[in-house]
Amino acid sequence: MKKLLLFAALFATVTGFAQPGKKSPHDTVSYANGKVTYGRPFKNNRDIFGGLEKYGKVWRLGANEATTISFNSDTKFAGAGVPAGTYTMFAIPNETEWTIILNSQLGQWGAFGYERNKEKNVAEVTVPVTKLNNVVEQLTIRFDDQNNMIIEWDMTQVKVPLSF
Repeated sequence: MKKLLLFAALFATVTGFAQPGKKSPHDTVSYANGKVTYGRPFKNNRDIFGGLEKYGKVWRLGANEATTISFNSDTKFAGAGVPAGTYTMFAIPNETEWTIILNSQLGQWGAFGYERNKEKNVAEVTVPVTKLNNVVEQLTIRFDDQNNMIIEWDMTQVKVPLSF
């Protein structure tokens, strides 16, 4: 019986019947006033913006669960006042500018529930796109020493200025 159970477990693992892990790793990036938690998909030779992520459509700003951002104190998010707290973060990418959205409904999977929760938006800001000279293979969110949140993927970069 033990051999049968061992064989079944091994078979399930090898053939993929075991519960799969997330395809995109997750990361939490801390900064002076909080943190961002997001899935980090890879480009994998795909056209990202205007291709995989359609222009003008709400995107979860990462992979798997929607991205969250936390503020330890009240913050100006690209000029918009946002109270301390944790928010779901979405983006609407376009060629020359992105709209970054903070929404108070936590626990969202992707952007599938965005439409029924959009009345819970606490901020919508527009930031310009910078085209990069080199490809960023894996979606990256980072902070610079001027308190900008920088989002980079493929050959696209946006900066969201923060003040707190």
